[in-house]
Amino acid sequence: MNEAARNFSLEDMDRASLFHPLTSIADHLNKGPTIFSGGQGVRIRDQAGRDLIDCASGLWCVNVGYGREELAEAAAQAIRDLSYYHIFGSASNEPVIRLADKVLTLFHERAGAPHLSKIFFGTSGSDANDTNYKLVRYYNNLLGRPQKKKVIGRLGGYHGLTFAAGSLTGIPTYHRAFDMPIEGVLHASCPHHFRFATEGESEAAFSDRMVAELEAMIAREGADTIAAFIAEPIMGTGGVLIPPAGYLARVQEILRANDILFIADEVITGFGRLGAWFATGHYGLQPDLVTLAKGITSAYFPLSAVVVSGKIWDVLRKASLEMGPVMHGFTYSGHPVGGAVGLANLAIMEREALPENAAAVGTYFLDRLRARVGDNPYVGDVRGEGLMLAVEFIADKARRRFFEPGRAPHRVVAGKAMQQGVVVRALPFIEVVSFSPPLCMTRAEADESIERFAQALEAATPELAALAAA
Repeated sequence: MNEAARNFSLEDMDRASLFHPLTSIADHLNKGPTIFSGGQGVRIRDQAGRDLIDCASGLWCVNVGYGREELAEAAAQAIRDLSYYHIFGSASNEPVIRLADKVLTLFHERAGAPHLSKIFFGTSGSDANDTNYKLVRYYNNLLGRPQKKKVIGRLGGYHGLTFAAGSLTGIPTYHRAFDMPIEGVLHASCPHHFRFATEGESEAAFSDRMVAELEAMIAREGADTIAAFIAEPIMGTGGVLIPPAGYLARVQEILRANDILFIADEVITGFGRLGAWFATGHYGLQPDLVTLAKGITSAYFPLSAVVVSGKIWDVLRKASLEMGPVMHGFTYSGHPVGGAVGLANLAIMEREALPENAAAVGTYFLDRLRARVGDNPYVGDVRGEGLMLAVEFIADKARRRFFEPGRAPHRVVAGKAMQQGVVVRALPFIEVVSFSPPLCMTRAEADESIERFAQALEAATPELAALAAA
């Protein structure tokens, strides 16, 4: 190795060789990467040795926290036993059989959803939603309804970034220059009362308007052309947007009345984040398909799942003799290592009662966060459910005037938070920072996180004032 190569830093190597997702190329080449080197519990450290409380759980996903030896051992043993084999053509393996059974049992016993019947495994939430997109088309073709193909998402919804899933996503910045959304994907209004209500409109009246708009869209397009409606029970990347009271129940009634499938995207809300095992049970939902990822392995292994209802499965089963194999799947569907890690992860969640901890610590976190930062002149709303929380910023509280597009006050605050040693996410739809710490967080760690964030907000307030006035 020559001297120049020996002195090439990791930061320089990163700039020279790595294409980062969701990253400004110009900013990255100018500033370089932040390189992380370790983690334990709710904390991570960067290469410089800084202690950071990760109130983002990576990307909403490290539910059991960092550094779990049980998961490392489960992965190592699975690799020794059977490092890989596919599950095409009726091949199978014990870990994924047991994980499929476990996930269905949780839905049946903890979420009041005995109608859910089968599990299809993939590797990411995006590929799971592409699977859903294909399944609803396949299902309607088998029923002789080739015209029933449109899918309704919502503005502010996030469902992944592959071509179909990225089209279902309702955040325009993800579509720019990619020729998305594809034809046949529609987006209903965003059901976020704080931001999108008209002046003086109550939450009940706003919910009525959102439901009426959805009904009008279905009538305009024709129910016989609409295959499915996809929704996150709480919209995550859009801004931790909690549905208005009664909204989801009424949406389900409309879907049933129009024979439209309901896809519940639980990539974030699944596996304890809301203080319940699934939002399906938390909100009393009866979805036809459920999207899972992230918390199923706490991101220790790339794994996703589509949960298929008996209604859909029966149509596929009855058509099987005529149609032959369902020609869909991925090399890593049903990976035995992912199955083993998933089982070990869910065992930790049950043993340590992490959904229950998320409920208790989440309530405490929300109350303390409101008390500590709610009076800031640029904090418009502090909200959350379980350990899925958010702070939304506003330019003028008294006049309900929001920041002008592009001012990005939430990015200023998130940057100051990183300097204070707490990681929060500045989200891409509206001016919101989110908190989604590991579900093992304690009250003391919540207090420490909130104090670090409050100091960051105080440091950012002069900049927020300038952005609000500009």
